[in-house]
Amino acid sequence: MANRIHPTAVLGEGVELGDGNVIGPFAVIVGPARIGDGNWIGPHVTIGTPGEDRGRPHPAAWDETPIGDPDHDGHGVVIGSRNRIREYVSVHQGTWRTTTIGSDGYFLRNSHIAHDCLVGDGVTIASNAVTGGHCHIWDGANLGMGAILHQKVVVGPGAMIGMGSAVRREIGAFTIAVGNPARVTGINVVGLSRRGVDEATIEALGPWLKGKEGLPDATLPGDLSTLVKAWDARPREEH
Repeated sequence: MANRIHPTAVLGEGVELGDGNVIGPFAVIVGPARIGDGNWIGPHVTIGTPGEDRGRPHPAAWDETPIGDPDHDGHGVVIGSRNRIREYVSVHQGTWRTTTIGSDGYFLRNSHIAHDCLVGDGVTIASNAVTGGHCHIWDGANLGMGAILHQKVVVGPGAMIGMGSAVRREIGAFTIAVGNPARVTGINVVGLSRRGVDEATIEALGPWLKGKEGLPDATLPGDLSTLVKAWDARPREEH
């Protein structure tokens, strides 16, 4: 399936596109960047411009060919498939690792993914939500309108960040955090239920989700079980 690219969009050298992508008017995508299949990329989106780091080069990659040296070109961007990336979203390339976005995400108008961030599958980043550099947002997380993540923050799978919240520390899996600074106020019961977890299992998971006990021996749907075990085994400190 062919890509549909508006004639006013700018795609620099070093951009690799899959199939079936829609790229809207005045979008700017510069390399090194690799984008999968079936993404909807709206007007005025920018992907792959330099990370906001005073000490790094700022190549004009929209009319310069990457030279193959990450110290000059940056570490680029990789985006999966079937994302909806709305108007004025910006995604900066990495300075020491590739800025990475998974698949099936929804990035609302004017949200921002900073340099060196890792963003999982199925996330929702609402309008005007902003990440600092080096953040890790796990699968299924949801950032409310105007949420702000300090650099190097980790947001667990299925977590929900309330609108206008300022996140300064790790937010656990399937928890709800609100405020400035953001504090955990409860468990994302709705999110767990939608993934096929019954009430009794949610109750059994409660102490683990709150960080009070280890992971219980609970039966979870296959994909969720894999995700929960990965979160439980994560390094407690990330770069």
